[in-house]
Amino acid sequence: MTLAEDICPVPTIARPDMDAAVEAARAAVGLPVGSRVVAAMSGGVDSTVVAALLHKAGYDVVGVTLQLYDHGAALKKKGACCAGQDIHDARLAAEMLGIPHYVLDYESRFRDAVIDQFADAYLAGQTPVPCIRCNQTVKFRDLLDVARDLGAEAMATGHYVRRSVVNGRAQMRKAVDHSRDQSYFLFATTAQQLDYLRFPLADLEKPQVRGVAAELGLRIAAKPDSQDICFVPNGDYRTLIDKLRPQGREAGEIVHMDGRVLGGHSGITDYTIGQRRGLNVAVGEPLFVTRLDPVKRHVIVGPREALLTASLTLDETNWLGDEASIKAAADAGAPVLARVRSTRPPSAARLAMVEGAVAVLFEVGEEGVAPGQACALYDPADPDRLLGGGFIKTTTAIV
Repeated sequence: MTLAEDICPVPTIARPDMDAAVEAARAAVGLPVGSRVVAAMSGGVDSTVVAALLHKAGYDVVGVTLQLYDHGAALKKKGACCAGQDIHDARLAAEMLGIPHYVLDYESRFRDAVIDQFADAYLAGQTPVPCIRCNQTVKFRDLLDVARDLGAEAMATGHYVRRSVVNGRAQMRKAVDHSRDQSYFLFATTAQQLDYLRFPLADLEKPQVRGVAAELGLRIAAKPDSQDICFVPNGDYRTLIDKLRPQGREAGEIVHMDGRVLGGHSGITDYTIGQRRGLNVAVGEPLFVTRLDPVKRHVIVGPREALLTASLTLDETNWLGDEASIKAAADAGAPVLARVRSTRPPSAARLAMVEGAVAVLFEVGEEGVAPGQACALYDPADPDRLLGGGFIKTTTAIV
């Protein structure tokens, strides 16, 4: 057994399961066999299996891979979705499947839309989610245009979400495997984009996907999943920010929320909301970062209960619900389930308009809400249905 197989054991998949996987992919596409579908191939097991299933299902599949940053850096970064090795793996998979494959140079677009925004957000005291920005801009905007130029009737990705059509309108729903669900990262997908996108892995769990890859003889069947932000070597994002935005290294003060100056720091970009470790201050009680003030270069700290958020406002919103817009839903005080972190379950809340902004009012205080993060909204009457969301602009604490 290889090292990769030790990390990611590949189950044996029975032929009926393979047939079911092909039928599920065909149902997810919902187009006549022979239709052209662009498969976004990152080089990982998920997107490769998507391309393989669609090819096996009889579609005219065209693989497209994005080169998003410098290969020299990428080749040193294993386990990242945009690495040079991944481009190589995507190309080999396309050759084995016998489908056309294109590699597109999107480095400048990716730098402008994702990397620079990532650095600017930290400089502004926010906590960005670069994978959402990448989906929102480079992948689901620019790449969709390419797919249309290639004459495709749809574009398929390896995301674990479900697309369903109800009363003629496409909805986004959580995948069957909730542990792999990626709907939080796709909250910004517009209704128009969702009409064109397809997600063939919605009915599969990850071990089944690896089993399909093994059954089809794909060499990436046991390839480990990516863990880090693809453009951040070794997960050390602060080094990248220091290089791109050295002004973030300006010293400042660590200030208790009651006004006491407790110490100093060497750069606001070292801190995020909810952080406890690395504060290097001792006052006899556990302290957490509760707010960042980039203008004064203050890191504000306080007790854990100060992290409880009563409400937040949203910026750059997107709406997939039945109401005409998210503002209409907010005017009506629509109930929602609000998810402020990908690793946290949604919390009961309602929408409202506060000083001209869409706001989310929590029934119970939500901990560790950070500006810059995403807030994905789900339907309380149908918790698997994604209604949309936005980026967190401001927060209001309970205390």
